[in-house]
Amino acid sequence: MGYDVPVSSTELRRIGLARALSKLGYCSRSQAAQLIRQGRVRLNGGVRRDPETPVKLEHDTVAVDGQSIDPRQKVYLMMNKPRGLVTSASDEKGRETVYSVLESARETLPWVAPVGRLDKASEGLLLLTNDSEWAAGVAAPETHLEKTYHVHIATLAGETLLRSLVEGVTAADGDRLRVTRADILRSGEKNCWLEILLDEGKNRHIRRMLRALGVGVLRLVRVAIGPLQLGDLAKGKYRSLTADEKRALDRAMKPAPLPSNRSTIARAKPETGAP
Repeated sequence: MGYDVPVSSTELRRIGLARALSKLGYCSRSQAAQLIRQGRVRLNGGVRRDPETPVKLEHDTVAVDGQSIDPRQKVYLMMNKPRGLVTSASDEKGRETVYSVLESARETLPWVAPVGRLDKASEGLLLLTNDSEWAAGVAAPETHLEKTYHVHIATLAGETLLRSLVEGVTAADGDRLRVTRADILRSGEKNCWLEILLDEGKNRHIRRMLRALGVGVLRLVRVAIGPLQLGDLAKGKYRSLTADEKRALDRAMKPAPLPSNRSTIARAKPETGAP
């Protein structure tokens, strides 16, 4: 399920102990910091309680609860997140998380973390990995990796709504938000589906924009991240990325010069029938 990844140049430098445990695929950086402060982590045989203790991964030995931690094989997963699950390892309110999908498969996996987030009410394509640097690249706005969403709204969209989404909307908290592209997929009598592309993703980005425009969201599904399509992956299921899919995402993350006007509105003739 994983891919062999050579030691990167950053791993040849000293990094903090908590980050080292994360890079080794043992747990998240916040979980690692907690383990370190509890005195459960040893570096070259000695207990260290400072999460920022410098580590050189190619030379030093790290152990948790007496067990040496070896570099884990890199794992890259895609999940079709169902609506109603929280995108986190645990939830202070006791809500069910995306990890319930992994647990239900009864498959042995190393620790993986979600790449970015989908809020509880949203669904669709979610990446998970134990490769923290790769995850940061996917989520970073500097890579301009577009995410594609299909959004069912409780009104009929026209050019005014599409143009407002692309030109930008001021949310209730004063944050200025915009989308890269907005397109009508199909329309019914009183509602329609939009296809919306983002090359950045602030918290509840699309929902906040539409709320500011007085538009209710009925469903929100992420269907693609860059060239990676959700496809026919069943809801509540996950699988490993193929080597070709991983390479395609890596290529898509390379920063490219921005055109003079990246904002476009694609207009589609509405289809009849229920969405």
